[in-house]
Amino acid sequence: MENVTIKINGVQISVPAGSTILEAARMAHIKIPTLCFLKEINEIGACRMCVVEVKGAKSLVAACVYPVSDGMEVWTNTQKVLDSRRKTLQLILSTHRKECLSCVRSGNCELQQLCHELKVDDENKYAGEMQQSMVDDSAPHMIRDNSKCILCRRCVGVCENIQGIGVIGANGRGFSTYIGQAFDMGLAQTSCVSCGQCIAVCPTGALTEKDSTDQVFAAIADPTKHVFVQTAPSVRAALGEEFGMPIGTNVEGKMVAALRRLGFEKVFDTDFAADLTIMEEAHEFLDRVQNGGVLPLITSCSPGWVKYCEHYFPDMTENLSSCKSPQQMFGATLKTYYAQKAGIDPKDIVSVSVMPCTAKKFEIGRDDQDAAGVADVDISLTTRELARMIKRVGLDFTELPDETFDDPLGESSGAGVIFGATGGVMEAALRTAVETLTGESLASLDFTEVRGTQGIKEASYNVAGMEIKVAVVSGLGNARTLLNKVKSGEATYHFIEIMGCPGGCVNGGGQPQQPASVRNFTDIRALRAKALYDQDAAMPIRKSHENPSIQRLYKEFLGEPGSHKAHEILHTTYVKRKVNQ
Repeated sequence: MENVTIKINGVQISVPAGSTILEAARMAHIKIPTLCFLKEINEIGACRMCVVEVKGAKSLVAACVYPVSDGMEVWTNTQKVLDSRRKTLQLILSTHRKECLSCVRSGNCELQQLCHELKVDDENKYAGEMQQSMVDDSAPHMIRDNSKCILCRRCVGVCENIQGIGVIGANGRGFSTYIGQAFDMGLAQTSCVSCGQCIAVCPTGALTEKDSTDQVFAAIADPTKHVFVQTAPSVRAALGEEFGMPIGTNVEGKMVAALRRLGFEKVFDTDFAADLTIMEEAHEFLDRVQNGGVLPLITSCSPGWVKYCEHYFPDMTENLSSCKSPQQMFGATLKTYYAQKAGIDPKDIVSVSVMPCTAKKFEIGRDDQDAAGVADVDISLTTRELARMIKRVGLDFTELPDETFDDPLGESSGAGVIFGATGGVMEAALRTAVETLTGESLASLDFTEVRGTQGIKEASYNVAGMEIKVAVVSGLGNARTLLNKVKSGEATYHFIEIMGCPGGCVNGGGQPQQPASVRNFTDIRALRAKALYDQDAAMPIRKSHENPSIQRLYKEFLGEPGSHKAHEILHTTYVKRKVNQ
């Protein structure tokens, strides 16, 4: 790519042609503040926090969208620039409900951080009418408080441009503008899929998941209850960020230690249920291929994707695997098999999950998720909520010893671990399906064609004389693109993995929130996914069907994959929903 030469604050640098001033400044190790801008999500230059001076320009320009040109001279630190940024912050604060001490984002709020950096306090320099507080808590997974909204429109951008859903937008005009739904419907009345990507990109406390930590503490304190916890694979790859550790640090051992010290009776691994999912899903796939079932088979691990399918592609719900998600399979196994072995009444079990996903909060309330006559999972926490619990009780997370999961529902394979990355479910399923079809051990377990953070990946494999075409998709906008090709006949596959969040669960709506200054220039998804692939590579068992605890479960309880009992406990049904925006 051709380079151009520019000057930033008097220093000459060479940058790729087509770069924005924001990108060029980053290459020169100069930070330009932003609020609305998120690369490839919300590039609208609206908030004016990133303004800079450009020689020859009649006014300050927005660095996030202003392209560089050869010979350009830019200043990011003049008094005019700093005064403009300070005034912008003061105007934002004039209508912002400033309850920083009790706000869940305090200490991790991009607005708060900019106020610190630019020495803007909460004095009402532009005091006047305040925006009316509008709180929407109708959805099962989140709360929106518009009195903390700064109208950056990041949430709107990710919902429309990335997820292709667009159930939220700017209503009203001028001072009366607010983020909401059409006709002021509650979010629960729309076709929102609970993915939480809007929460992940919000720079303030305007969008938060519904906090269930008090419920968990109350359950642990109840002597009549047995409180068990499971943790999803991608949680271990992100939790450390909440405690200042580098992105992509695997903190599995410390996480287990923390959960024990919080008071959970047993600490189990959702990876066990990921292996169980592969056993059932691989069997289902082979059955459909060999007996003329509905193809392509599409994975059902992601509740955000499942709800999206029910709303936007209801005619393809027959393509969905009938397997419950690993979260729900684990809860079902806990309250049937484990409860029976431990002699515990399922009604006395409180099944808690820690997930990277806000859609899991919706999933636990779905119909047909009660194998033991009670909910498979009672409470679903996000990674962020677990971090809050650890901080609340005063655990020094980084100094905790590494501990291991409890048996028998804590034993897993490398195949279960990689479920957290896009392509991981497909790769795990292929390891088992190929060996089942061929009756031979694979020479290599790495199906690298389905790895990586690209939104759509395709591959074809010759297995036992059959050509198996597969696709892997993450992000619902990409799912729409691929499924439209499938419906039109433009593309043909046997097996499709779809994850609701871009990059898969490692980038779930319940994961630690990183500021725009990190998101715009760091591949967070790749770093977190690497932690999972590294763990997989180092594990002694890397195939789901070789997990001894899974083998024991079938031998002692389920019989075989796809059995009548397995279907009663581990499988579910779907509904065809209307699109309501």
